[in-house]
Amino acid sequence: MLDDNLKTQLKSYMAMLQRPIELVANLDDGAKSGELRELLREIEETSDKITFAEQRDADVRAPSFEIKRSGTDVGVRFAGIPMGHEFTSLVLALLQVGGHPVKLDEAVIEQIRNLDGDYNFETFFSLSCQNCPDVVQALNVMSVINPRIRHTAIDGALFKDEVEARQIMSVPTMYLNGEVFGQGRSGVEEILSRLDTGVSSRKAEELSAREPYDVLIVGGGPAGAAAAVYAARKGIRTGVVAERFGGQVLDTMAIENYISIPETEGPKFAAALEQHVKEYGVDIVNLQSAESLRANGRYTEVVLSSGGVLRGKSVILSTGARWREVNVPGEQQYRNKGVAYCPHCDGPLFKGKDVAVIGGGNSGVEAAIDLAGLVKHVTLIEFADALRADAVLQRKLLSLENVTIITSAQTTEIHGDGSKVTGLSYKDRKSDALLRLDLDGVFVQIGLVPNTEWLKGTLALSRHGEIEIDAKGQTSMAGVFAAGDCTTVPYKQIIISAGDGAKAALGAFDYLIRSSVSDTQELDAPAKVAVSA
Repeated sequence: MLDDNLKTQLKSYMAMLQRPIELVANLDDGAKSGELRELLREIEETSDKITFAEQRDADVRAPSFEIKRSGTDVGVRFAGIPMGHEFTSLVLALLQVGGHPVKLDEAVIEQIRNLDGDYNFETFFSLSCQNCPDVVQALNVMSVINPRIRHTAIDGALFKDEVEARQIMSVPTMYLNGEVFGQGRSGVEEILSRLDTGVSSRKAEELSAREPYDVLIVGGGPAGAAAAVYAARKGIRTGVVAERFGGQVLDTMAIENYISIPETEGPKFAAALEQHVKEYGVDIVNLQSAESLRANGRYTEVVLSSGGVLRGKSVILSTGARWREVNVPGEQQYRNKGVAYCPHCDGPLFKGKDVAVIGGGNSGVEAAIDLAGLVKHVTLIEFADALRADAVLQRKLLSLENVTIITSAQTTEIHGDGSKVTGLSYKDRKSDALLRLDLDGVFVQIGLVPNTEWLKGTLALSRHGEIEIDAKGQTSMAGVFAAGDCTTVPYKQIIISAGDGAKAALGAFDYLIRSSVSDTQELDAPAKVAVSA
């Protein structure tokens, strides 16, 4: 299962185990059980603190295994073979169950320990999903800290009957005590906030009591991270408030055009951004969304949806953008029930089925190419009379036998049976004929929309909702700057957003210098005396 290089790395990690652990596998006669047995035996060989045993229990998923801390109730369970994106989750689980310290703030650890109740979590993941490891690792570490929290991570591709029975059409999907708890990327603090209902009000009070920042950045994507580093390097008090640090980069599979980094993945890149920002002592406030912006004397205030208020002598808006929706009947009703926006995450759930991709730009064509290797058939639907993707992508798409391309087509409705997608209707823009496709899934890939609705009526926005800025990133509101995909700057690219963030930070610093001089002059300048000739 593991090559020699991986075995060597794993052995070095297992040297950090502080307590004995047991790998207890529930297996059957299937090929996947054989693969799991081989993997666990290879792990056992990496440390004398690891023992392996197997059992056959018809009431327990097979293949599955539990990592147990010997002589305790501490443990986590995987149903499947956690390779691919989940191999890191496996290594972390081995270390954490084995007593290696978890990397969480003490306050968060104490909050997890104090949760009152029994929580049985299940997470359905796919090995190609870059969002799933965050959820799996978050629930695993919570179960290590508090044994009343139990967690099983389940590979949906190996337990298709369960996926079908529960009608799971998006990963990661979390269940708590048998009921759907959530879908999509979540971290420890986000999950904890839902379990500890009093945390939101306590956090709001704590945030409102904080001293004003010299630079307050709203949004933690590449633009916000670059702004934070450039501001903090000036030696001024800098804060970042974000719904999730990393922004849309977290949902990006491959990054191959960031200069000096030939290839990386979105979550890895986002983690590097956050680590770089933390090295400068920047105050990061996660899991908070901005609700409004207002001027209050010398400060600009950012009002949060939690009720908290943060203040800044200057503010940089870097709220980014999100996937644009088709806005047709059925889209919201069947979101995560056949309507999807991430082919890498959810594509494996549609293996052997018929799907459509809406959008003929680079994102849409790349999605169709990826899905063609998994599903039975892909229909790509483009509004314009020709695809807009790069020529090399179009050539690849045209070479695939299980892809149909429909241009001059306007999607009008997504159909379903009440629980999942069953089809899609579109209008032929040349003949006005209304046509229908029978489908199991619809992947929407039609570009981005800026996250600026909360700013309407506060500062100048373009007709597309983008924040209007000048050459220094200054908005129409004094002391407020903006950067990245939420602005009027063309070409929405990670490297451009990062550069704009740096520029906005320098612009904000220049504003602070000039405004401080102006304030001093107003206070200390001598009175003017009129002199007549």
